[in-house]
Amino acid sequence: MSEKARLVRGSIAGHLVRQTAPMIIGVSAMVSTGIVDAYYVGRLGATELAAISFIFPVGTALSSLGVGVMVGTSSVVSRAIGAGNERRAASCATLGVLLGLGFGLLIALALALGATSLFSLMGADGEALRLIGLYMLPYALGFPLLLSLSGLNGTLRAQGLANRSTLVSLSFALANWVLDPILIDGAFGFEGFGMAGAAYATVAGWLLGLSVGLWAVQGSEIPLRPALLREADVAEGARDVLRVALPASFTSSINPLGLAILTGLLAREGEAAVGGFGIGGRLQTFAVVPLLGLSGSIGAIVGQNWGAAAYDRARLALVQSGLFCLVYGLVVATALYFFCDQLAALFTDDPATRLSATSYLRIAAWGYAAYGVFIVCNGAFNAVGHATKALVLSLARVALAMVPFALLLQPRWGASAVYSGELVANLAGGLIAAALAYRLLAFSNAKPKRPSAP
Repeated sequence: MSEKARLVRGSIAGHLVRQTAPMIIGVSAMVSTGIVDAYYVGRLGATELAAISFIFPVGTALSSLGVGVMVGTSSVVSRAIGAGNERRAASCATLGVLLGLGFGLLIALALALGATSLFSLMGADGEALRLIGLYMLPYALGFPLLLSLSGLNGTLRAQGLANRSTLVSLSFALANWVLDPILIDGAFGFEGFGMAGAAYATVAGWLLGLSVGLWAVQGSEIPLRPALLREADVAEGARDVLRVALPASFTSSINPLGLAILTGLLAREGEAAVGGFGIGGRLQTFAVVPLLGLSGSIGAIVGQNWGAAAYDRARLALVQSGLFCLVYGLVVATALYFFCDQLAALFTDDPATRLSATSYLRIAAWGYAAYGVFIVCNGAFNAVGHATKALVLSLARVALAMVPFALLLQPRWGASAVYSGELVANLAGGLIAAALAYRLLAFSNAKPKRPSAP
């Protein structure tokens, strides 16, 4: 057993707490950047708020590609650490960062050429579409920084270095917090860029996060070692990373893309419905931060124990995580039901937009517990190399539940049908994911394939 495999010894509950607590801080910091963006952009006017609401699901989907790179890198590296193959862990970590950079450049080109057409299809037009274009150009040019940073974060998470991973997230968020008011509104005689300033602040945050990430990884026990790639089977290593990263990227993108479709449907109900959905989405993301943190930490714990053939520990981690999701999700849903109106008022003075945000949260919040179970199970599937299961589940959740429900009932229920579509998708997805995870982890007696040495 490798001495570097920290998570194959000791209390599972203790590992979950120690890995998840820093993740909650890191995820909170990341989520807060979207809320800060919405706050400062919302002060510019209702059109700007609607424009940033169109961008929110697309930006989340694109950022989810970074999650895929991170998950793929973490999955392969954590299992290699658990199996005691440290050279493979280092070479795959290096490949993860390089693959992130390559994919980031491709996405940047696609965004620069096709952003206007994409948002037109979503229903944006006129001044809102012009503002979106001003935002997306710097965002696209900086996107390779995000995917490279994701590979570094995956390497840190695979080692169980949640504190260092959180430091990377905090550095990005700090830059965003400081620069948003300056670059959006202006300061010290500088007029600011308006809505585009939010994009410039985001890119600056990615650059700082990348610098901190490189420092953190190179000071760890599994640093990037490009020289190993000359000796390793690069094609095999890249396949192993991509076998998880590609499905995980699509998996992470599917829910935001589903929300983008819902945004398009809400555009039929008016600008206030879109703005309220955007506000509600940001508040919702912040409310489920502990669930997102748990889904981020479960991969390293399950991955290292699976790689070390400690299957009972991997299963116990999933069971304990699922129980937490159920309790926390119901508590938060109850709190939001009673206080969502006051929270929505922090972002807008427009009564119609505020009412839309409140209506959305009072319906969708009751699916948070099931959503937590869903994303934790997906994290476990990715960790043991079953990323395709997570992909199929996520696709079915959106294509067979969320969108059809909203489409069929919107003529009669209006915006409430769209909100209810998300609720139904979360409830069904959580139940099915739990059943499949139980079947895979509780009854599988097959040992995972040991990766060969590079």
